[in-house]
Amino acid sequence: MNETSNDTGREPGSEPGSEPGPANFHWRDEYLLGYPPMDNMHREFVIVVEALMSCEQASMGAGLRAVASHLDEHFGEENRWMNEMDFPARGCHIDEHAAVRKSVDEVLALVDAGDLSQVIPLAQALVNWFPGHADYLDSALSAWISKQRTGGKPVVLRRNLDLAREA
Repeated sequence: MNETSNDTGREPGSEPGSEPGPANFHWRDEYLLGYPPMDNMHREFVIVVEALMSCEQASMGAGLRAVASHLDEHFGEENRWMNEMDFPARGCHIDEHAAVRKSVDEVLALVDAGDLSQVIPLAQALVNWFPGHADYLDSALSAWISKQRTGGKPVVLRRNLDLAREA
């Protein structure tokens, strides 16, 4: 047995439901950050990426365009908040949005040329990227917005529900 395996034969951290992936990327209360407009955009992000991950090959182009459209609105709104509120870390945050959008554009160009081979890998990259982005960059923005608007930190109530299992 190698050092990374366990009694289940899976890599540590790969237990079902432990990390977002194609079979379990769905909205979780752990993604809540306490600023409702941002939380709502994050719910929409999860929905469009989840739809892309599960779509048929014939729908991949439309699914990726839906993700791109969502990202334009989502990133545009966050970028506007950061600029309007003079968010200190906005340069790094906006650059990360631009890098993600660039990756989507690159895969869209491949799709337009008839190559769908990178759609699901891109969707998986978005699934892997989102929790860290939300935990670090978006949570800081949510806290900044709450501090500027209310003088305090956001209030977040997490129910620890797995909504995919509830459905």
